[in-house]
Amino acid sequence: MIWILVIVFILGLVLRFPIAFALGLACLSYLVVKGVPLIIVPMKMYSGIDVFVLLSVPGFILAGNLMNQGGLTEKIIKFCNHLLGHIRGGLSLVNIGASMLFAGISGTAISDTASMGSIMIPAMKKEGYDTDFSCAVTAASSTIGPIIPPSVPMIIAATLSGLSVGKLFLAGALPGLLLGVGLMFTAYSISKRKKYPKHKRSSLRDVAGSFVDTFWSLLMTFIILYGIVGGIFTPTEASIIAVVYAMIIGKFVYKKLNLKNTQVIVLDSMKTSASLMVLVGFANLFGLYLDYGTNSTRDLQGNLGIFRQ
Repeated sequence: MIWILVIVFILGLVLRFPIAFALGLACLSYLVVKGVPLIIVPMKMYSGIDVFVLLSVPGFILAGNLMNQGGLTEKIIKFCNHLLGHIRGGLSLVNIGASMLFAGISGTAISDTASMGSIMIPAMKKEGYDTDFSCAVTAASSTIGPIIPPSVPMIIAATLSGLSVGKLFLAGALPGLLLGVGLMFTAYSISKRKKYPKHKRSSLRDVAGSFVDTFWSLLMTFIILYGIVGGIFTPTEASIIAVVYAMIIGKFVYKKLNLKNTQVIVLDSMKTSASLMVLVGFANLFGLYLDYGTNSTRDLQGNLGIFRQ
């Protein structure tokens, strides 16, 4: 009966259901066919998200949103533009470089795409870049977000598999950087062939000035990574430290955070965190049914600790 899980899940994806809903629908269909009491759904969903390290997910999401609203995105783009703007197709390289830097704060591809895309895509189109190329660069570079630490998907993977979060962070740092360099090389090759524009080389003073503006934000990545890998604090504690740090920098250094926009940021972060928790819960159910897919209904109920027939 395991084929029910797979077919319903694939059908949900084909019909463009959100992944969490596709997983949930597949699990529900399997339960109905197997005759297992539906009480298992909340039980096993809760057990799947009742993990201490998952408390860090809302923290990192909130910290990234606070830094983005605090003006970090513009400062990162400005810094990368001073460094790379004089190269052929410089804005495409700026797009990728800014995504690499922002990945060390947001930890998700969605945040990267939303923050960078809203600024970089219109700017690239205005400079004469093709719309398809601008969107493709933004979408491709956003995939670096879940690779360079802190990474929310890595935290979820570590929770489900029992791996070390710190080791996963270390394992993702170098591949993330190499992926960014590879994307830059590809973007440069296309830009050179299509003769996309470049800007005047920035002075050393401009580069240094933009680096100073960006430094306090980028320091958060170092604090998080060094703290977790060095054993100073856990990922959950690191997420809280990141939130406090982001609020201090956004309020007193960049001076763009206030009570009104902070409330909106917290609400958006809650929505994103809730959607991720639902996804983790349904993924736990889906994986559980794959494990017991070849068992009989009696064995399935007995092993899951619910009502026996």
